[in-house]
Amino acid sequence: MSLEEPTPDDGAVETLPTGAEEIEELLGDLVVDTETHVNAPGFVIRPDAVQETLRRLRDQAGFDHLSCVTAEEREGRYESIYHLTSFDDRQREVSVIVPTTKDDPVSESAEPVFRTADWHEREAYDLVGIDYDDHPDLRRILLPETWQGHPLSQNYDQDRPQIVTLDEWENPLAEDHREDEGDTMYINIGPHHPATHGVLHVKTVLDGEQVADVDPDIGYLHRCEEQMCQTKTYRHQIMPYPDRWDYASSGLLNEWAYARAAEDLNDIEVPEYAQIIRTMGAELCRIASHMLAVGTFALDVYGDFTAIFMYAMRDREKTQNILEDLTGQRMMFNYFRLGGVVWDLPEPRDEFFETVRDFLDDLPQALEEYHDLITGNEILQSRTIDTGVLPPEVAKSYGATGPVARGSGIDYDLRRDDPYGYYDELEWDVITEDGCDNFSRLLVRLREVEESAKIIEQCADLLEDWPEDEREIQSNVPRTLKPEDDTEIYRAVEAAKGELGIYIRGDGTDKPGRFKIRSPCFSNLQTLPEMSTGEYIPDMVASLGSLDIVLGEVDR
Repeated sequence: MSLEEPTPDDGAVETLPTGAEEIEELLGDLVVDTETHVNAPGFVIRPDAVQETLRRLRDQAGFDHLSCVTAEEREGRYESIYHLTSFDDRQREVSVIVPTTKDDPVSESAEPVFRTADWHEREAYDLVGIDYDDHPDLRRILLPETWQGHPLSQNYDQDRPQIVTLDEWENPLAEDHREDEGDTMYINIGPHHPATHGVLHVKTVLDGEQVADVDPDIGYLHRCEEQMCQTKTYRHQIMPYPDRWDYASSGLLNEWAYARAAEDLNDIEVPEYAQIIRTMGAELCRIASHMLAVGTFALDVYGDFTAIFMYAMRDREKTQNILEDLTGQRMMFNYFRLGGVVWDLPEPRDEFFETVRDFLDDLPQALEEYHDLITGNEILQSRTIDTGVLPPEVAKSYGATGPVARGSGIDYDLRRDDPYGYYDELEWDVITEDGCDNFSRLLVRLREVEESAKIIEQCADLLEDWPEDEREIQSNVPRTLKPEDDTEIYRAVEAAKGELGIYIRGDGTDKPGRFKIRSPCFSNLQTLPEMSTGEYIPDMVASLGSLDIVLGEVDR
């Protein structure tokens, strides 16, 4: 499949439409109704007008980032919602709502316009039951192909027995044979293999020694987190779940994604002091995540366990110790609360700040060691420079974000482009590299550790000098939160892996009517075939490692 390049009309105006009225005028008769979401205007279109609508928004209005696709079954209809924004201006957002009938839930696929819609629409088909016409590969993505029913549909019978036929256990290569004129080989990588970074199965076809096709097979770790969140109350019961998505290091970043969406949905303010604590904790998590990514990447590429991996784990442990002092936990923090954080900095405060500053003081020397041992290593350079190339336009079409996008020169970071927390009050830089290869993604993560350290140091200075009688850690939040029926929002944060977004639809009760998780790992993993086709198996392993995926977040 070839990537469809944006082709703006020659007569397009220089000033892009931003307001709801301008966008509605651009879409013209494609719009059949309008909605107002908390974060963006919403336009309802016919199910046969998806591609034309998205093309106009991409090519003539500059909405080149399909960040998320949400699907749900409503009373009397099915609905797909395409959340669009711009890599150049993140605060320009629009939602495209596509309703279909209950008896014929068929909608046009967005995949020919945005390649990231491939997996997102497969998930919508798998869990909700919407059929996407013209989709290039519409099949289940999280559940087995033999699964009966769609778990997020209203009439799903969870007591229905699931039967796997004997044919499903048959050797998939039973009838395959080597032909005289062919030289292809099918191999399985994973699902239990250290280089897959979790329970990921990569179906790989080799032509000689080169990769001819790659098909990531996910779903081994699927826990239906979205459905569980839909059965919990906003105020207290949902917050423990985000820690379990990217369970490796990004707990507070995950919690912030939910907190930001729920707080904006319920019009909850967060005290400035609590915002600084959140910002400091989030950057500690980012360092911990990047240290794990760097260590495992070196392990994947040239098998260095004794030095690189253990060095990275050593520095990661330092951040984990600080986070344990702050939150009381090492992994499943459950530290954020709607409206702030659960408690103040640990006492004695002087010792806590001393620990933080000791860590920051040691970090430059540690990073110098990493550059000596990793980026300066000739073996790693030969394995990663000009391998796993991901051009920026391809990365954008797949919805790649975080270090994966910034390693392709895409200057996009939600901390700066859609400010939240205390980031817009601090001095720091967004890191990009133009190499578009595995080496560039490694460099981005190492350099981002330096920027996180700057942020943490500034937060520590502010918190240390904060007047004692103004240390407000949580605003006054109602005991029961009940957003109005049909109130909808999509909010995201810059997690360690990229854009982590949450869509929530309130239904007038104290529990979400729909809760959707936009995982950066899910979208980033889609790029693996683009990066690996035509290269060798070791290059594909390096490319997979450079994506820094965690399957708990991919599958959710």
